[in-house]
Amino acid sequence: MTINRRQALTQIIGISTAAAGATLMGTSAFAATDEAGNYKLELGEKLKYFPLDAMATAKVAYETGGGCMHQVFHSMVHMLSLSDSADAAKFASIPTALAGYGAAGIAGQGTVCGNNNATGMLVNILGDINGQNSAVIGSLFRYYENTELPLSSDEFVAGIGSTAEKTKDEVVTSSVANSILCHSSISNWSRASGRTFAQKGERCKRLSASIAYHLVELLNRAYAGEDLSALPESKPSEEAQACKSCHGVDATMGSGASVKADMECTTCHTGHFN
Repeated sequence: MTINRRQALTQIIGISTAAAGATLMGTSAFAATDEAGNYKLELGEKLKYFPLDAMATAKVAYETGGGCMHQVFHSMVHMLSLSDSADAAKFASIPTALAGYGAAGIAGQGTVCGNNNATGMLVNILGDINGQNSAVIGSLFRYYENTELPLSSDEFVAGIGSTAEKTKDEVVTSSVANSILCHSSISNWSRASGRTFAQKGERCKRLSASIAYHLVELLNRAYAGEDLSALPESKPSEEAQACKSCHGVDATMGSGASVKADMECTTCHTGHFN
């Protein structure tokens, strides 16, 4: 078969257009890579979780510097990069140093504790875990608020590589934060231990190890199919729920303010005029 010049030109244009379309499609399909073909985590992208060893993760958190948020975020991402997750290589590419800003409640401001900040940051990039991602965050936050921390059992202390002497001389005692804020957590520990913020080093290193440990426990339980959202530990306290009955997100009682929060209310708000 023979074709004239016009037909040939038409076919060439058609082929070129198809090739250009394929190029555009390829760019879109591989939007998580840069021009050199290196992987970059995209906004909204989710990576697959795989069960981890809680104590091994806690040990990495304890041994990692850079402040509480970095300790928890780095230990989790690092362990996932070594796991059997289908996305292990992608986890390995994440620059965990970016979590350093969260130390001491975000650059020393005493706001949300870096351990909790890291939990949200990590779970945000994880794919669906049996519909339990939000429950993992809620459960971890309630655990942080209501549990005597850091963990200081002989087994835990030995597992992370610390010593009983450091428990006695530096941690002194565990305490209950009653809040997800760094300020409340440190202040309550200071009151209980007689130590100052400047002396928090070992205590806070262990706190990060404790949170990494429990975060792995929660994620593993969710991965195994447990419904964390049905457990009391994932829900606001009875006191907080009572407050929300008048200060709801859709309706309020009288002139009361509408509130959206699951954290403890009475830690800061001791009554209707506070």
